[in-house]
Amino acid sequence: QVQLVESGGGLVQAGGSLRLSCAASGFIFSNYAMGWYRQAPGKQRELLAHIISGDSTNYAGSVKGRFTISRDNAKNTVHLQMNSLKPEDTAVYYCNRLISPYPWGQGTQVTVSS
Repeated sequence: QVQLVESGGGLVQAGGSLRLSCAASGFIFSNYAMGWYRQAPGKQRELLAHIISGDSTNYAGSVKGRFTISRDNAKNTVHLQMNSLKPEDTAVYYCNRLISPYPWGQGTQVTVSS
């Protein structure tokens, strides 16, 4: 069955960095564009970044220039390097397919203190 396991979240001060990882299994990972999403309390889940393959990436305006998405098809993993974190980046972060997302994993909590 499909599993998406996010990790790497934590508590960080504003201006700090975190690297999130997502381990995927149960589907042919390399065939699909993957995305990182987040959901803050009281808000809808939003797409932050997606990667099709290699250097084909796209970012939401709120994270462009600060976050970098990458993938390792050999390890079925997708990463999100987050720099210059802001308090408004506080949320639960998830990975999933870009198109027709699978059931969501548990996510990883990112908390940015001011």
